Amino acid sequence: MANSQLKRVVVTGLGAITPVGNTLTEYWQGLLSGRNGIGPITRFDASQHACRIAGEVKGFDPSEYMERKEAKRMDRFAQFAVAASKQALADAQLVINDLNAEQVGVMIGTGIGGIKVLEEQQEIYLNRGPDRCSPFMVPMMIANMAAGLTAIHTGAQGPNSCPVTACAAGANAVGDAFHLIQRGDAQAMICGGTESAVTPLAVAGFASAKALSSRNDDPEGACRPFDSDRNGFVIGEGSGVLILEDLESAQRRGAKIYAEIVGYGMSCDAYHMTSPLPDGRGAARAMEMALKEAELMPQQVSYVNAHGTSTQFNDLAETRAIKKSLGDSAYQVAISSTKSMTGHLLGGAGGIEAVATAMAITNDQIPPTINLEYPDPECDLDYVSTQSRAQTVDVTLSNSFGFGGHNVTLALRKYA
Repeated sequence: MANSQLKRVVVTGLGAITPVGNTLTEYWQGLLSGRNGIGPITRFDASQHACRIAGEVKGFDPSEYMERKEAKRMDRFAQFAVAASKQALADAQLVINDLNAEQVGVMIGTGIGGIKVLEEQQEIYLNRGPDRCSPFMVPMMIANMAAGLTAIHTGAQGPNSCPVTACAAGANAVGDAFHLIQRGDAQAMICGGTESAVTPLAVAGFASAKALSSRNDDPEGACRPFDSDRNGFVIGEGSGVLILEDLESAQRRGAKIYAEIVGYGMSCDAYHMTSPLPDGRGAARAMEMALKEAELMPQQVSYVNAHGTSTQFNDLAETRAIKKSLGDSAYQVAISSTKSMTGHLLGGAGGIEAVATAMAITNDQIPPTINLEYPDPECDLDYVSTQSRAQTVDVTLSNSFGFGGHNVTLALRKYA
């Protein structure tokens, strides 16, 4: 299909359940103010764990979005997705009914899925026997259930899928939804990412891999992307969901438009299970692909929402990728990592970060990278640190990279 035949795709609704706020407004204001959502783990006794801190969602009540009986049959990662999706639909003022249900789809990614249920049921199996396992274990655990339950709760009967590409999953979901609408396979998509893996086994596994920060006595200072004193990422939980819609549909409805999504690039390092290519060329290729599809030049980019995990390998590789893909323009681009406040939501990261990127465009505000006090000399670009920055934000890139070498970049721009 020629580019002239592709539909334009815009963002008309946003929803967020995050460690810094459980509504879009709370989340965005939290980011701009540099609110830190990281603290001691409360969801289980972490006293024996090497890492005892996380970005937990606080005060979330699933009964605000679903019946209590239904909530009990859903893992927390799926509860988050349904809640953020309902928020986003309400924000978009998009009503799903018999007339449009088959044209509205769901694409929600996750990296791990219902690991809490799996851990609990394994303990029941070992201590009480196989016949005591819950009949809801499998449907509560499987990764696609966030997308499936979101469709059940909203009535969306269009395309439905669940990318499981580790920490790139949420961004893959947004990109895949974008292409579905571009091609005319859907009129609107509920898309993003979700995760709830602050559990004993997940935290132990990441800690054993030496991926997590050991700054247990200073949780608020633990996540410090691009800083010389960083020593690992901090796990987070939550969900970020966007409503993407073809422009003609949005215009007919008189919908407000946050931004236009214009490019999607993905590649694979094909290098290592957990480490990125040191020179960043795989990530650079994803950024270049997104710009090419969007028909944008590097000098047009205003802001990069970085993957920025607060690990040495990632921060250096991403810095090199930005330089490789943007050339001389890399030094003129504002960059920030909102993970410094939320922690790393794994498969949910691409969702909440795409939400933040759309809000940056709408509000001409760039959220900060908190804790960036002693910049790594090899990370020498314009990282917005300490405080948010007011500036015109026309074109943005949002990066997400995952174990397995997955690289994803989304390109968004102001709607005009």
